Amino acid sequence: MTSFLKDGRSRSVAMWLICVMLVVFAMVVVGGATRLTGSGLSITEWKPVSGVIPPLSHADWAKDFALYQATPQYRQVNAGMSLPEFKSIFWWEWGHRLLGRLAGLVFALPFFILLALRQIPARLIWRCVVLLGLGGLQGLVGWWMVQSGLENRVSVAPERLMTHLGLALVLYCALIWTAMESWNGQARLRASRTGAWPAVALIFLGLVFFQCLLGALVAGNQAGLIDNDWPLMNGDLFPAGYAKANLWATLAHSQAAVQFNHRMVAYAVVIAAVGVAGTGLNSRILTGQSRALTLAVGVVAALQACLGVATLMLRVPLPLALLHQAGAAILLGLATATAWRVRRP
Repeated sequence: MTSFLKDGRSRSVAMWLICVMLVVFAMVVVGGATRLTGSGLSITEWKPVSGVIPPLSHADWAKDFALYQATPQYRQVNAGMSLPEFKSIFWWEWGHRLLGRLAGLVFALPFFILLALRQIPARLIWRCVVLLGLGGLQGLVGWWMVQSGLENRVSVAPERLMTHLGLALVLYCALIWTAMESWNGQARLRASRTGAWPAVALIFLGLVFFQCLLGALVAGNQAGLIDNDWPLMNGDLFPAGYAKANLWATLAHSQAAVQFNHRMVAYAVVIAAVGVAGTGLNSRILTGQSRALTLAVGVVAALQACLGVATLMLRVPLPLALLHQAGAAILLGLATATAWRVRRP
């Protein structure tokens, strides 16, 4: 173990970070279910510690239900909802927040133990501190997002949803990257031995991440419920309702625009992924592991595109929509692993 630490490696740290990454992955998927079931505004208070305990009595449930009944979402969308119906959406949001707390615990407790035992490579300590800070910031951003739907809206603001998901995915990618460095040691980049692959892989990673953000805007605007034909949009190549009053309203709040943008970038992702896979399989520079990752990127991107089309044409059924969100996170994870791996000759 000592030699591993001197070489910048620690298998125990890598396994710990992978466990945290899996919790974050679960949060992303459950967060998608929370949005799809309209559950995100069911808990109207932010209680980072005491909120871990759900309502335990009828009086507790009645209090939380009364708070929800004061929201625009209840008055305009769910008026007349019964207490059992409220409980069904409450548990989704409570579960999502519980996973957030669990992620913090799974990260913070082992971090301080491993730090005290001097099992974390010195060069990764600062990075783990940044990851811990990102996790805390994610909780604040989540509440900032929820607040946008408690006063004048019946759902959260799409741009805040995008920020919340984007930060979660940054944390997710950073955990994968850091875990790989902890397992294998720091990448020794030599341009003469890696060619253009590091730059290509990073550009592809950025493209996939951008597509995930566009997907959040589609979700936030419920844009998957319109123009449910493919490859056309309501029979047109370019949607008639694309433009709004200004650029921001168009890019962030136009249902037709966010769906069209998501479709176009999806085509670019698939073409790029197939190119990465084909070039990787025929590359004399990449190792066997890197080639396997590029192949996985191509296959998952193609499957994800097919799943996206099916989700759209069937008007966003919950199981398919959750698979689509999980597929996006898996593709992003593979792109991250590829971007790290190709830096090593």
